Amino acid sequence: MTTILAFLFVLGVLVFVHELGHFLAARRVGVRVLTFSLGFGPKLLTARRGDTEYCISAIPLGGYVKMAGETAEDARSGADDEFLSKTKWQRFQVLIMGPVMNLVLAVVVLAVVLGQGAEIPAYLDEPAVVGSVLPESPAEGAGIQPGDRIVAVAGDRIDTWDDLEYSVGTRPRREIPVSFVREGQTRTVQVTTLAEGRYEIGAIGVMPDIRTIVRAVSPGLPAERAGVQPGDVVVAVNGEPVPAPSDLPSAVEKHAGGEIVLTIEREGRVLTLGMRAEPLEEGPRIGVTPGPPTNVVQLGPLEALQESVARNYEMTGLIFRTVGGLFTGETSVRQLQGPVGIAQLSGQSAQAGWISLLTLMALVSLNLGILNLMPIPVLDGGHILIMGLEGLARRDFSMQVKERMLVAGFVVLLMLMVTVIYNDLTRISSVERFMPWRN
Repeated sequence: MTTILAFLFVLGVLVFVHELGHFLAARRVGVRVLTFSLGFGPKLLTARRGDTEYCISAIPLGGYVKMAGETAEDARSGADDEFLSKTKWQRFQVLIMGPVMNLVLAVVVLAVVLGQGAEIPAYLDEPAVVGSVLPESPAEGAGIQPGDRIVAVAGDRIDTWDDLEYSVGTRPRREIPVSFVREGQTRTVQVTTLAEGRYEIGAIGVMPDIRTIVRAVSPGLPAERAGVQPGDVVVAVNGEPVPAPSDLPSAVEKHAGGEIVLTIEREGRVLTLGMRAEPLEEGPRIGVTPGPPTNVVQLGPLEALQESVARNYEMTGLIFRTVGGLFTGETSVRQLQGPVGIAQLSGQSAQAGWISLLTLMALVSLNLGILNLMPIPVLDGGHILIMGLEGLARRDFSMQVKERMLVAGFVVLLMLMVTVIYNDLTRISSVERFMPWRN
């Protein structure tokens, strides 16, 4: 239930803000709005004010603003308050304001999060000095050793661990050159990356020198019943060291079905706590959220807004690099998520608290804004592209040409939706069991 409510909250806010952008821009340029709907399909709740019917519809996976004379197929009188009666500049304003509102929302929400005192993994801004190399990993096979400082990956300059995680993470199952400095000398080796987890994130098997901190403990699950507390340091699982937070889930899964003994440090004391993992939909869990040591960044309102703009600008660049990687084959399509994946993340974020949920909302809002600006017919960016091409040609395209462009855009969008929904379903254990080609 938490997952469903969190997902509806995140999606509802994002759709409302997006459609509000179209609605306000339409009203500003004098376009008559017939319907403002959250959701698609049968209308559940309706209210009319002036010319506009406001409604909540049955399928909560989007929304729409219906304007008078919006398409050539609509009944048109040629009145000045119809969409197609407006100039291209006025129609451009109406179309672009939906994505713009999502981008603005991303900046505002992230600024609120940063203003609350954001926790940032301490190692991310540090140089990418290898703390440990996982046994039998690609890095070990290539001769990378603890103490090496990685300075370049596939032509990308690496200044921090954040740079390294992105550059490697977006290149699963690829042979890439990795340059590192050892004893003052720069060496370059070829490394074939792994594809880790259900999202197939690229990895080479190097870790920073960090500890595994319990960031949160889920109520009602084995860890809470055993006495694990937020802030505990996880040293080992059944006597096997946990060198990094990402190793804890696999260590738990390795011992699923039997007794799990966590060795933890708490206020200078070493404790051992026994428990059994519970089989859940996403796999065996003990109910802890691991993470690295963090730095808390306290910012004033203006500083938080400036930092939010900077981070959203950086994330925008990463999104475009990821999209470009999908076309060049560097990025796996398995990294794409759809509604089910977002719902799962919403539920997990809601359990971690409002700050985590708002952070997710900011990221999804940024992605939604950028996606809608892509020049794919059917999306806002596609309609803007068609208008731009008509402007360059100094004539309106025929209905047949527009229909073909819209059909092509719909096919691309449909293929994208099929891909992300397939990805989502393969990440659900109970569904994946019915896919023999995945086993």
